[in-house]
Amino acid sequence: MVPDEPGRPELIHEAPLSALPSVGTRVVAFAAIMIAGVCGAMIGFSVARLQTHGDRSVAEGIGAVVGGIVAAVGVGIIATLVLRAMGEWRTIQEPEREPPSRR
Repeated sequence: MVPDEPGRPELIHEAPLSALPSVGTRVVAFAAIMIAGVCGAMIGFSVARLQTHGDRSVAEGIGAVVGGIVAAVGVGIIATLVLRAMGEWRTIQEPEREPPSRR
């Protein structure tokens, strides 16, 4: 960008554009995925415990693993979509920023 060009505003931010959300946002998303996995495991364990009789340790374990995986994957998908939407929203809010020139 040529700074002397008339009619063209100076860039306020000199940091390169990045599609990555902030570290704090990624930590919150990771925590949400982990919490969902634990909650899903507890739900899967409880459902397996209610549905079986006698020796049910294998069924409880399978229920906990399946429930945890399903819940974590579901929240992971939602978290990814939210993080992408936040990145797009940030791009819309800062229209004057231009991507850095490629060398």
